[in-house]
Amino acid sequence: MFVACAIPVWAQHTRVTLSGSVLDASNGESMMGVYVILSDLKTPTNVQGCASNQAGYYSISVLPGDYRLTVNYLGYKTIEDTIALTRNTHRIVEMEPAAITGSEVVIQGERGNVNVTGGEVGRMELSIQTIKALPALMGEADVIKSVQLLPGVQSGGEGNSGFYVRGSGTDQNLVLLDEATIYNPDHLFGFFSIFNADAVKSVDLIKSGMPAYYGGRAASILNVYQKEGNLKKYEVDGGLGLIFSHLTVQGPIKKNRASFLISARRTYADVIVQPFLKKDNPMKGSNFYFYDLNAKFNIVINPRHRLYFGAYYGQDVYGFKSATQQTKMSFQWGNAAASARWNYIIANRLFLNTTATFSYYSFTTGMLVSPYSFALASGVRDYGLKSELTWIPTPKHNLRFGVHNVFHDCIPGQFDVEAGEGVAFNLPKTQHYLGNELAIYVHDEWDISKHWKLNMGVRYTNYNHLGPFKRYVTDEFGQLTDSTLYPAGKSIAQYNRAEPRLALRWLIDSTTSIKASATLNYQFMHQISIATISLPTDVWMPSTDLIKPQTVLQYSLGVFKNFHQNMFESYVDLYYKQMYNLPEYREGIGLSMLHLNTDQLYVFGKGWAAGAEFFVKKSRGRFTGFIGYTLSFTRRQFDDLNGGKPFWAKYDRRHDVTISLSYEILPNKLKASALWVYQSGNTMTVPLGYYLYMGSVVTEFSDRNEYRVNPYHRLDISVDWTIKKTAKFETGLNFSIYNVYNRQNPFLVFFETSVTTEDGDLSSFSMQNHAYQMSLFPIIPSVMWTFKF
Repeated sequence: MFVACAIPVWAQHTRVTLSGSVLDASNGESMMGVYVILSDLKTPTNVQGCASNQAGYYSISVLPGDYRLTVNYLGYKTIEDTIALTRNTHRIVEMEPAAITGSEVVIQGERGNVNVTGGEVGRMELSIQTIKALPALMGEADVIKSVQLLPGVQSGGEGNSGFYVRGSGTDQNLVLLDEATIYNPDHLFGFFSIFNADAVKSVDLIKSGMPAYYGGRAASILNVYQKEGNLKKYEVDGGLGLIFSHLTVQGPIKKNRASFLISARRTYADVIVQPFLKKDNPMKGSNFYFYDLNAKFNIVINPRHRLYFGAYYGQDVYGFKSATQQTKMSFQWGNAAASARWNYIIANRLFLNTTATFSYYSFTTGMLVSPYSFALASGVRDYGLKSELTWIPTPKHNLRFGVHNVFHDCIPGQFDVEAGEGVAFNLPKTQHYLGNELAIYVHDEWDISKHWKLNMGVRYTNYNHLGPFKRYVTDEFGQLTDSTLYPAGKSIAQYNRAEPRLALRWLIDSTTSIKASATLNYQFMHQISIATISLPTDVWMPSTDLIKPQTVLQYSLGVFKNFHQNMFESYVDLYYKQMYNLPEYREGIGLSMLHLNTDQLYVFGKGWAAGAEFFVKKSRGRFTGFIGYTLSFTRRQFDDLNGGKPFWAKYDRRHDVTISLSYEILPNKLKASALWVYQSGNTMTVPLGYYLYMGSVVTEFSDRNEYRVNPYHRLDISVDWTIKKTAKFETGLNFSIYNVYNRQNPFLVFFETSVTTEDGDLSSFSMQNHAYQMSLFPIIPSVMWTFKF
């Protein structure tokens, strides 16, 4: 959280500070990233400016005098005023939305080239308007699928909302909702994400140059904030689609002092389909749906104190039962998150942000095949507290320092099996794995000169694996020989790690810059997947005495260039990563290993990733869009896997292309969009042949991930039609077609084996594999009606 206010500064001249908040005049919500600029009327080349933070705060320190104040942000009317600054001044700025019609919008000041002048490296912001304008599956705008379109970010496959950033795994992404961690951001086995676009205010992705005030993950930060609720008037908006409906209600509890937002979303394909299924249909009696609930409360105590309370709850439910009731199956997984944030302006240049968070993710499954029943449960629960001070001692320095503590409680998997009523198998109970992660950090944004800017910081983390815990001891054959019991609160393993972060910007001219970064990250939470895609069954584990923290070193170097008065943005960014202590399941895991501790099932290795990202974006005019291309290489090496030989990572993809185009046919009335994506095929391990060994058939496999499936590509198109728009009511239709040319993209490749023998003689047999590709989505048209009043 950035903020700046003023206290006396002893320097060659005493400075004064203009500080305050930037608000949206239509709803009273704070606005992030708005550029506030002061130009000296006597010396026009003397310009000072800053961008408002997540809470909408800004601060600029200048010498006393007369200045021109300019406040601008794309999509809002520019504010210009003359102001005499002789003492510290507090000013609240309210910006009015403005319709963007073609070339009428001209970005003034520094806002148009912030991608060049900013000190952030690898940070990309996605507006909700952009996300909603992209063609989407079933017409449902999706935050994570929009993030997957950015250079350096790859999807896990058809329909999968998991994402991989610059060669790292999905567990190395820290996904935050109002600063609370989201452990599984997927719905419907990854076909949609949990973020309801109607409730989302902002989306930021950091993929390199991670600042010191973020930690806990090694690859990226996806920071999502919910809307705060309209402080001025009541508002209802929603949508009705073929399988989705969503509704959002917000408004003032007390005008300009307190507001609320409540948003809900649900699928209902199961409700629609079931009445039309015959009694003998295998799907009769099944149900499959998900839902989301979002809430936010915003309280303005006074100009110096503000409180926010946010909450999210979502569930996926899948159930099946046979007509005879002899077979039943159920899957259920979901997230819960809550946060309470207090913003306090202590002094004009000193700001406090304190946040308490709670996160919970659980997965349960049950199966009944009479008389046997089986159940599996896993989950993770976090309790967090973070307090951060922002201090601006001089106009050239922006210091942030704080403390962040997170307590992790993980249940990697609990099994229960019964054989008939009252007959249960004696399976070992899975233990809770407890870990405490305490970090302190300091971060400085230093404007060295007009051309040089340095962002530097360090994060120091103390991590403890805590009891109660029972460690099983085995011999060289994996047989249990002994155990050690640790009492509650006992430190079983402790890690102390320092993480330096460095990012440098060299501004060549107002439209060109070179940026470089070097960061060291440690990760103490790990997700281990046994499948080739991210699934809700994947378990989370904290670091233990056996699971060392993952370590990632990343270097990046990029050139950023704008053209034609900042209408076109572009960059080329190179990166290289070294990764250590990466976990994978060991080979040959079976039920015979259930007596072991969960962390005894893993092996550890290292990895490398390198790539180049190319990006061009046109952000103004009736015709807008972007083109992104990523060339990447990702390798892994484990002593205990693949014979110790290096292999390509399962999500290694050589080429990734995105082309997104939009054209405003009728300004503010009719807009058409198109999206084309291309990705090299994922890697896979295939069976090569078979042979007899001591009377048993043994399968011979290729080297790990030696082969690739077919490339993935598709074209989506959409049309947004605003039917009616007045001051009090707005309604429209979205028409979209997913996979226009009906590409049969690979979702799953499986093998069937045929066996032939000579007169039943098993000593002379031949076996042949036949590979088959399973595809999910053909061409899918959809329509969604939206409304707002």
